[in-house]
Amino acid sequence: MVGSHNFDKIVERYNTGSRKWDNVSEVFGDAEVLPLWIADMDFASPPAVVKAIQDKAAHGVFGYPARRTSLQDAVVHWIGTRHNWAVEREWISIAPGVVSSISAAVLALTEPGDSIMIQPPVYPPFFSCVRSNGRKIVENALKNTNGHYEFDFDDLEAKLDDRVKMLILCSPHNPVGRVWSEAELRRLADICLKHHIIVLADEIHQDLVFSRSKHTTFASLSPEIANATVTCIAASKTFNVAGLNTSFIITPDPEKRKKLNRFLHNLEIEKTTIFGGTAAEAAYYHGEEWLEELLIYLEANADYIVEYVAQHLPGVKVVKPEGTYLIWLDFRELFPSSAALSQFLIKEAKVGLNDGGSFGSQGEGFARLNFGCPRAIIQEALQRISQAIGNL
Repeated sequence: MVGSHNFDKIVERYNTGSRKWDNVSEVFGDAEVLPLWIADMDFASPPAVVKAIQDKAAHGVFGYPARRTSLQDAVVHWIGTRHNWAVEREWISIAPGVVSSISAAVLALTEPGDSIMIQPPVYPPFFSCVRSNGRKIVENALKNTNGHYEFDFDDLEAKLDDRVKMLILCSPHNPVGRVWSEAELRRLADICLKHHIIVLADEIHQDLVFSRSKHTTFASLSPEIANATVTCIAASKTFNVAGLNTSFIITPDPEKRKKLNRFLHNLEIEKTTIFGGTAAEAAYYHGEEWLEELLIYLEANADYIVEYVAQHLPGVKVVKPEGTYLIWLDFRELFPSSAALSQFLIKEAKVGLNDGGSFGSQGEGFARLNFGCPRAIIQEALQRISQAIGNL
């Protein structure tokens, strides 16, 4: 419980069409596994969002939604007030989700055979959005110093050549939980401008930042970097509305925007659903108080996990994330390979986490835990892991 919102309340999600809960047997091969994997939260969305959807549903007619500027206006309001970046309405394109937005930008702004740089361990669709679209991956792996991750700028510059046309930035970073400092981002921006690299910034976790960190919108650093950047955001992670398939692509440069919009139009995906637009508007205008209380609860969850791991999970290491509701657990002392670790977590501990190996070879022996849920679920999961480690 935080403020007026009860985040300790267990919301039953079995048999509700939830991928996270109802696909447990399919994903993990065991119906008894407790799911803390895919990145949606087990909290009800803000009351203002729920009411807006209920009001829309009460109308009873669900035809094609009109093209209207109010949705872009809501994004302009949120980015301006929450992130201090003055966005113009015409910069904003609409797409079903951030992953589809990334694929669209890759296809619209690069050519088959071009190289695209990613920074693993990183969100698995970054790999597939490049490879499946006929582009080549160049890995600029993050440096891991005792669990603290940083950009490897020397490696970055060494690998940039005429074939590398784009860098996909994850900010804040999934899965390692870094909220990049302004200084780090400025150095990255300088390098990308020097080498004429388009930066595709996935900032879907921009609102989920804890008390000692501050998110810097990459494109806000300067007009020059704004024109080199395509920014992907959504209300989905922040307000738990991922199932409503609505995201936003912010492209200040008119030439890039023209190419991207033509691609979205040709595929007929430059649109939202009637409920997705309604939810995003309500969230961006009326969800901030709920978000502030959520962040307090999530940070307390992160603190609880770090303390529990230190006291009760020998051989496991963790560093508190600076943002997101995802925590990166290092099991390498116990299980150097992800295959053995996954078997242990599923068969012995009966918990469903994300396999670290899916985030790149740098994730071998790691697992990602989603702590966007009531504390009781986290306690149960950690107790199961503790007991299983004790039985090794």
